[in-house]
Amino acid sequence: MTAAIELIGITKRFPGVIANDDVNLTVQRGEIHAICGENGAGKSTLMKMLYGMQAPDEGQMLIDGEPVSLSSPSDAIARGIGMVHQHFMLADQLTVLENVILGSEPVNGIGMIDFREARRHFDEVGESYGLTIDPDDLVETLEVGERQRVEIIKVLFRGAQILILDEPTAVLVPQEVEELFRNMRDLKA
Repeated sequence: MTAAIELIGITKRFPGVIANDDVNLTVQRGEIHAICGENGAGKSTLMKMLYGMQAPDEGQMLIDGEPVSLSSPSDAIARGIGMVHQHFMLADQLTVLENVILGSEPVNGIGMIDFREARRHFDEVGESYGLTIDPDDLVETLEVGERQRVEIIKVLFRGAQILILDEPTAVLVPQEVEELFRNMRDLKA
């Protein structure tokens, strides 16, 4: 079986520090992995390379068995990789739906944003993955766990098959952590 992700010999250096040194990682479809380590151990750097935000200095990345060179998050998204950052990237003054479609707005035949199609796809994604949230709520009114759910829906809305969650439990209270783990098990299934 071809691995969803295979990182081989990944090394990343910054002036005065080696962030990642000859890292190997294989992830099959349907698996959930946690990369653990102290602050500064290179976890986020590794994930940023997998998401195209940084380039490795050495090594090879394969997605579905195919060697890739990701030069931007757009490249990663095109390969079905989505990332939820530790610090959410949401516009508080916009609705949940507006945040989800921002940057990938469906348009109708006259070039206008097709909110009906956006809502349909939003509902489909939410129902398919058990991530229900009101698309009309303003993001500024949401709890932290709900904001994280919006970020997850956002990457799934764009077609992500591989999800990267950077320190997803760091900002959550225990009840929200349990909900996140339940969501992850549902996504895996």
